[in-house]
Amino acid sequence: MSVWDDLPGQEAAVGQLRRAAADGTPTHAWLFTGPPGSGRSNAARSFAAALQCAAPTPGDRGCGECQACRTVMAGTHPDVSLVATENVTYAIADVRELIGRAQDRPSGGKWRVIIMEDADRMTERTTNVLLKSIEEPPPHTVWILCAPSPADVLVTVRSRCRSVGLRVPSRDAVAELLVRRDGLTADQAEFAARVSQGHIGIARRLARDEGARLRRDRTVRLPLGLRGVSDAVLAAAELVELATAEATASAEERGAADARQLRETLGLAPDAAVPPQLRSQFKQLEELNKRRARRGANDSLDRALIDLTTFFRDVLAVQLGTGTELVNDYLARELRAYAGRSTAEQTLARIDYIAEARERIAANVQPLLAMEAMMAGLLPAR
Repeated sequence: MSVWDDLPGQEAAVGQLRRAAADGTPTHAWLFTGPPGSGRSNAARSFAAALQCAAPTPGDRGCGECQACRTVMAGTHPDVSLVATENVTYAIADVRELIGRAQDRPSGGKWRVIIMEDADRMTERTTNVLLKSIEEPPPHTVWILCAPSPADVLVTVRSRCRSVGLRVPSRDAVAELLVRRDGLTADQAEFAARVSQGHIGIARRLARDEGARLRRDRTVRLPLGLRGVSDAVLAAAELVELATAEATASAEERGAADARQLRETLGLAPDAAVPPQLRSQFKQLEELNKRRARRGANDSLDRALIDLTTFFRDVLAVQLGTGTELVNDYLARELRAYAGRSTAEQTLARIDYIAEARERIAANVQPLLAMEAMMAGLLPAR
């Protein structure tokens, strides 16, 4: 099984990366861009595996079977670093640490590869610290930056990177991956791929986590209960609560996995008491999980707003008679009834209210205030 198999719908990008890995002298800096769910991090990890691959034939690099491929894909290869910030932006100290790491020679692999998720979370000052390392990297180091679009990265960095553009995979491609890799039934995979709108990570979570499915369903049903200002205030509070619950559940799941891994690394049994001299490491992990939850709450709220947008996208499709398949087709009866009580112009205005709320959340406006203002705009016209 090749490392490229889990990149559905990215044939053009995979072809570009295969050629670069086979060449043996890859560009020293790359910029992987694509909308959320397109698989930027997965593509970066697959490329790193292909660069380290031990396959004797250049065209076979990324075989997925050699030790180098397996350890890179598992996140345990000593010469491949996958980094992400748990804060709103990358700290300058963190980037300086990466630059120091980039100077080290590979310990056993062919390259030292540093993958930076969410490179758009770097401020201008932080980006300028990274710039020199990208301009004049050591000959054995490959940088891979990931961001939603080229415009999200300063032009000084963007111009020094080779660009790889990814796209949101088709629903059929995501469904096929979920069936093949995760063992889901065809119906489960189709539903998850449709309501996630091709976002592979979200699709997996919705397919495997009933709580996530219920929270999403409550989110998209919120407009159906709006009658007056008091309903809007309650709906805003519920939306923030749902996003917080989603973020907490995700952080707890990841925190538990990290705690298990730390215990294994330290040689502690799952139910063994933590010795006093090791408690500081578990304390640091707890603090990390708290930061994840805080950042995750905003990310989860943004995702909830995307889900809410699908409700009005479906309403608009009904009002315009486009004949396109509804994202939330299990709510078809409610959507048609709602569409009959409003106009396409009003629906477009409500979509704009949601887009404005997303901008406010990105600008660190207090979530509840932003949601209350949005919900007031979603109220039915009198």
